[in-house]
Amino acid sequence: MSEKNAFYTKLELQLKDTTSFPGEYMYKFIVPTDENQFEEVQKIFNNAGAVIKTKKSKTGKYSSLSVVLQIESASKVIEYYKKAEKIKGIISL
Repeated sequence: MSEKNAFYTKLELQLKDTTSFPGEYMYKFIVPTDENQFEEVQKIFNNAGAVIKTKKSKTGKYSSLSVVLQIESASKVIEYYKKAEKIKGIISL
């Protein structure tokens, strides 16, 4: 099993133990400001009814994104993380 798969398996187990679904889940990401990564994150969560808040870093090089979304299950949380990890330069918190 790859390191990434092991991480997601562990995360899913932790979510099942600590979070009640369906319910709100907050994703936090950091993306470079100079390209279109913010738009790419918006596309992932576009039709899901997400509330996205952004804040630029002091230097303006990065933006932090908080995405709050109604989620049905721990596996759905993981699905969104896997979609987001494909975005160049994104950091998931």
